[in-house]
Amino acid sequence: MNTKIIDVTLLFINERREPLQQALCEGTAKDHSEYLRLCGELRGLAVVEMYLRHLAKKLEQDDDD
Repeated sequence: MNTKIIDVTLLFINERREPLQQALCEGTAKDHSEYLRLCGELRGLAVVEMYLRHLAKKLEQDDDD
């Protein structure tokens, strides 16, 4: 099965993650609540990425069967 949609979505996740990580590393959060928001968004992106990678692996395994 074609996993192009998953691959494109993973690219979008990486594009979004980079500025978030940079903001955290540079300490640009205005306050604690913004820091928590940045961390939460990064955590959410990590979870979605994990699910997408698992789905892609499952689809590849199903194609091999």
